[in-house]
Amino acid sequence: MSELPYRRVLLKLSGEMLAGKQHYGLDEEVLTNIALDLKQVIALGIELGIVVGGGNIFRGLQAAGRGMERVPGDHMGMLATIINAVALQNYIERYGIQTRVMSAISVDEVAEPYIRRRAMRHLEKGRIVIFAAGTGNPFFTTDTAAALRASEIKADVLLKGTRVDGVYDKDPEKHADAKKFEHLSYREVLGAELRVMDLTAITFCHDNDIPLRVFDMTTRGNLLALLKGEQIGTTVS
Repeated sequence: MSELPYRRVLLKLSGEMLAGKQHYGLDEEVLTNIALDLKQVIALGIELGIVVGGGNIFRGLQAAGRGMERVPGDHMGMLATIINAVALQNYIERYGIQTRVMSAISVDEVAEPYIRRRAMRHLEKGRIVIFAAGTGNPFFTTDTAAALRASEIKADVLLKGTRVDGVYDKDPEKHADAKKFEHLSYREVLGAELRVMDLTAITFCHDNDIPLRVFDMTTRGNLLALLKGEQIGTTVS
C-alpha cells in the first residue's frame, strides 16, 4: 500500500459519461465497466469517494437558457444526480462492494444526508461513498462540488474521468491537430481558459492545493493504471 501514490481519492464522473453512446439516460455496459474498474481499485485498499453529475438526465443551466428559472432548474439537476448515484450504487454492489450514497439535499428514503465526519468514517471502513446533489445549492456545478468534497475528505487527488484522454488546447473530437498537455499548472489553465472544469472549481483546487488528474475513463484499466502510478491523462497542479 505504501508504494501507491494516493491513499484516498475523489473521482468525478459526468452524467454524460454514464449515458455512453446514447447521450441520454443510463448505459448498462458503461455502468458495469465502471463497477468492475472500481472493484479493482477497492482491492488495492484505496479509499474512494465519487461525485456524479446529472447532465445525462437534466441540466439546469441549459433549462435556464430555455426560459426556466435557474434555481428550480438547478434543483431538478440535483435530483438527476441522485438518480445517477443510486444507479451507480446498484451496479457497484453487484460485485460485493459496500457503498453509501450521501446527498447534499434531504432524500432520506434513498440516501444518507451528507455529514463530513460520517463520510470520512465510511471511507475508513473501505466503503465507496457516492456524493449526490452537488453542493446542495443552486448556481454551483458538480465540478465545484467535486473540488469541495475532495477538500473536505482530505483526498490526495481529484480525478476527473472523461471521454477523452486528457486536456487539449482545443476539442480533439473536432480538431485533428489538437495538442494534448501532459502537465499544466492551475495558473496556465486559468490563463488559457482551458475547459478542464468550470472556473470556480479550478480556482478552488488552486487555492486549496488539490492536484487534478484528467483521464479517459471509458478505457477499461485506465483508472487502475493511474492509481498505480502510471502517467495517464493530464496532471494539473
